[in-house]
Amino acid sequence: MMTDKCRYLTPIPLTPAGFSAFGDVIEATPDATILSINDGLAQRYHDLAKVDVSDDNGHTLISIFRAKPLALPIAIKMMERHPHGSQAFIPMGNNPYIVVVAPAGEFDADKIEVFIASSDQGVNYHKGTWHHFCLATLDESDFLVIDRGGEGDNCDALVLDGKLIIAES
Repeated sequence: MMTDKCRYLTPIPLTPAGFSAFGDVIEATPDATILSINDGLAQRYHDLAKVDVSDDNGHTLISIFRAKPLALPIAIKMMERHPHGSQAFIPMGNNPYIVVVAPAGEFDADKIEVFIASSDQGVNYHKGTWHHFCLATLDESDFLVIDRGGEGDNCDALVLDGKLIIAES
């Protein structure tokens, strides 16, 4: 349970194991299924995330989000979730970024986790996973976003008191 004091959270490196409760890490690693394609001139890192958009006749959307950087420390003032589909963010530049998540279900601020993702790692939030919007760290950053379009309200948002603060590591 939160008290009146601020709680500081230090981002930890994003790893598939550490993030598995919230979604998939999207990255080209040696342990991925790698297929040789295009007459051997390219490698396909195959099936890196489970995109889930089928609720209520949903369809896949591909968008680009442009995020302005925020300086640390950052007060966490909101969280959102998408109850009808997953949502993937893939960085399109060379900047690291911060990922803030909490488990699906009833929101619990005490279960928020903060990760630092490198520019070669994307994330795919499982359906219902609570998360903060993209937090660029160094410069304005573009993200390729894959999520659900279709019927039904697919975004629940919460306003928080800002007493959870992302600190420098």
